[in-house]
Amino acid sequence: MNVGVSGVRGVWGRHDLETRLKRLLRLERVAQDSTLVLSDEQLRLLERHSVEFRCRHVEASRPGELLNQDTFFWGTLKGVGKVYVQVVVDVFCSLAFAQVYTSKMPVTACDLLYARVLPFYEALGVSVGAILTDNGREFCGTEANHPYQLLLALEGIEHRTTRVRTPRTNGFVERMNRTLLDECFRVAGRTTWYVSLDEIQRDLDQFLEYYNLRRSHQGYRLAGRTPAQALQEALGITELPPVVIAMEGEEVPPAA
Repeated sequence: MNVGVSGVRGVWGRHDLETRLKRLLRLERVAQDSTLVLSDEQLRLLERHSVEFRCRHVEASRPGELLNQDTFFWGTLKGVGKVYVQVVVDVFCSLAFAQVYTSKMPVTACDLLYARVLPFYEALGVSVGAILTDNGREFCGTEANHPYQLLLALEGIEHRTTRVRTPRTNGFVERMNRTLLDECFRVAGRTTWYVSLDEIQRDLDQFLEYYNLRRSHQGYRLAGRTPAQALQEALGITELPPVVIAMEGEEVPPAA
């Protein structure tokens, strides 16, 4: 029996499978619920086309066990120059930290960790186990004299890196980069003419407060909770440290 192209498209349409991505994700769900084993080629296509798939294959069993860090280039702004954002996300609960800089250097990658991330987990009494990054020069180099490598070594944090030339394997933080672009920078940028990093950081901190403390996440990890709620439930606490997530000197109200 021969089936024409239009017939195949009709079947896809009736089963909500019009796009390649939808078909690949349906294939993944079928594989999860049966003994079907995906081929290397099918896994490669899923990694290539779906951030959600890449995120599901990065797991952590507790807060701080695995953080993802990335450098996100926002753009070049007149009067400010190049704007880079250092972003860190906790894989366990999607809690996010971010800070803007005008350069992409090891010292900026260290600064976010030293100023915001590590003090936050220290205040919680939680150890940071590992950080996953790409192979950018701000993260990788000779361990004996590379500031980022030295900082992680001094803190006893394992440094994991993605496969060379495959930064998409750090998809968990890539999704956060896209969220910052779509929900923060493109929104605030329509109404604000930025002339300094402080102004950009102000709007970024306001978004991070919303993202971490009030924005419910519908993914399978959080199931409608906020990152703060997931973190508090895991640690059995009712309040979070009041600093770090917001701009230095401005306290964030504890999550309810």
